[in-house]
Amino acid sequence: MTFVSIPAALRQVLLVGVSAAAVLACSACHHAPLAEVDDGAKVAGDNISVKQATGLQVVEASEARERVLKLPGRLVWNEDSTVRVFSPFAGRVTRILAQPGAHVAAGDTLAILSSADYGAAQADDRKAQALLVLAAKARDRSRDLLEHGVAAAKDVEQSESDYANAEAEAQRTHARLKLFGDGGSAVNQLYALKSPIAGIVVDKNLNPGQEVTADQSGAPLFVVTDPAILWVELDAHEGDLQSLHVGQSLQLSCAQYPGESFSGTLTQIADFVDPVTRAIRLRGRVANADHRLKGEMYVSADLPLEGSPHATVPASAVLLIGAEHYVFVAKSDTQFERRAVKVEPESRGSVAIDEGLAPGERVVATGALYLQQLFAAGAGAP
Repeated sequence: MTFVSIPAALRQVLLVGVSAAAVLACSACHHAPLAEVDDGAKVAGDNISVKQATGLQVVEASEARERVLKLPGRLVWNEDSTVRVFSPFAGRVTRILAQPGAHVAAGDTLAILSSADYGAAQADDRKAQALLVLAAKARDRSRDLLEHGVAAAKDVEQSESDYANAEAEAQRTHARLKLFGDGGSAVNQLYALKSPIAGIVVDKNLNPGQEVTADQSGAPLFVVTDPAILWVELDAHEGDLQSLHVGQSLQLSCAQYPGESFSGTLTQIADFVDPVTRAIRLRGRVANADHRLKGEMYVSADLPLEGSPHATVPASAVLLIGAEHYVFVAKSDTQFERRAVKVEPESRGSVAIDEGLAPGERVVATGALYLQQLFAAGAGAP
């Protein structure tokens, strides 16, 4: 690291040069006359030499190795193992058998509803079964009469058709009731609201005596989930997209468990950018076998990015001028080259250079804006 001196009048300008906001404002101030500040500055092509440059901080570009992208996010239920339970029938709640926090198996009853609509479905099934028995007897009787020459063939055909229709209707009504968990023969109008999956009841939105409808909107009556694996939803800037890929590892941290991290995996990258926030929604999975993590927790995710073979420099060394990025490469204590570079998004105060700079080259880390002002004044160009 090398230091060279500048006039006292320039030190205040030098301090401003380390600010990112000043870097962005560079294009608005580079035409200020600076000859009286440093009469010894000379510009030739992309090179600038100064007579006095003490105070410029020059650092060596390091080889980019591990970089980390930090993103905000929150934990949500794993929708692949979460069910929101509604009632397919209108009715009144008579009993509640499961409360939030309860562990349930697939098929366990959560609540009992008294439902006239369900009773009608039960009655339809019982009627269909009775008609099937009657149709079977009529078919058998017509067959017997045909064998003895008493009935006509068309009567047998009609009885066969009646039986087929009755059998189809009986199968339909029975399959419907079986779909809702009814395998009995009584018409009791009591519908058992059951959990389709094994898990934990995490939400309940009904009370004894409450009336529910089949087309009820809003919150589900129950939410059952298996929290052994949670999803994490993250918001990334669109500029981070080139650094993201499905399968990346995640390290999650949260305020509830300071000093601890939880491992996860990036599983999905949205195919669109939010038009308002310009963010890209990401989704990951995190193991939660001990159930310490909870749904709707806010978390911070660190995504280790693959190492780059190129150089890394402090963010203060990179100037944004128009649409291009530049650094000043030190050729000696007083000679510098302004060089265009291609950069990756800033990460923890450092910028990885994809093109234009090699590890080991020395760049101006503090005072780059000062050199840019001299360069612009001497070159008469941005």
